[in-house]
Amino acid sequence: MASPTLATVATQFLQRPGLAKGTLKAYESTLMPFLAAYGSWTIDLLERHDVVEYLQDLTHLAYMTRRKQQATLQALFNFAVEQGHIKANPIARLKQPKPDPQKDEHNSDDTIRYLSEAQLKCLYRAVELDTRMKAIISLLHRSGARISEVLQLDLDDIDFAEQRFQVLGKGNKQRWCFFSQDTAVTLSEYIRNARYSGSVALFTAQQPISLKVSRMSYPRVHQCWQALIAPYPKLEAVRLHDLRHTFATERVGLMGIEELRALMGHQDIQTTLRYQKVTSRRAEMVAKQALNTLL
Repeated sequence: MASPTLATVATQFLQRPGLAKGTLKAYESTLMPFLAAYGSWTIDLLERHDVVEYLQDLTHLAYMTRRKQQATLQALFNFAVEQGHIKANPIARLKQPKPDPQKDEHNSDDTIRYLSEAQLKCLYRAVELDTRMKAIISLLHRSGARISEVLQLDLDDIDFAEQRFQVLGKGNKQRWCFFSQDTAVTLSEYIRNARYSGSVALFTAQQPISLKVSRMSYPRVHQCWQALIAPYPKLEAVRLHDLRHTFATERVGLMGIEELRALMGHQDIQTTLRYQKVTSRRAEMVAKQALNTLL
């Protein structure tokens, strides 16, 4: 019996019952470029070096997006093995790419760096006149979502009535993220006055010459971020991802650790517990400062 094409197997993979709408959309957007390159191949012809070469060519994508690409392909090939189309996953035990600090890439939970109250006030002053970046910053700070997750949102993904949106996080797991009323106001202002139409994406950008509208990319966001914080010494070396850490440290003690774990999308509870340790150290430092003031 002839081996099916990669496109045929991918179709079966996407048509599995029980896939949530958001998960299906994420899988489709991830697999389409891969199918464009190898869809006509029979799946048994794909070798490890073919897939590795494809993944290594994704340097134009954000770090976390590249990780998701690899995770999705792993899931596809595992499905193919389960269905008996191939004997083994060609990228079994393939290590995930490491972040490049020079490109402001990082493992999401490697280092806990959060913004102080003074830094947050400074940041919101810095983005006050940039409606789009103000909306992005507010959404990151108030929801705890990752920048890669926020940039993948479509306009229709935002539920203003419930002040929430759903993302596909690490391990291809879905979770709800919630945002505050002030973020809802900021988002509404952005959508009404600064969002480019012509794309389903929530955050859009327009090419200066062709005027083509597309989903805002991470490099573009990072460029805007660097330009906005550059004039403020208090914000030196602050990263976009630090807003996620800030969200978590602000909520430790205000909710159960399991609830916070669910909001953050952590697979390991120990990752969430690190925020508890940071908050405890911060409380100790504040207490010592108060004691020194009294002496």
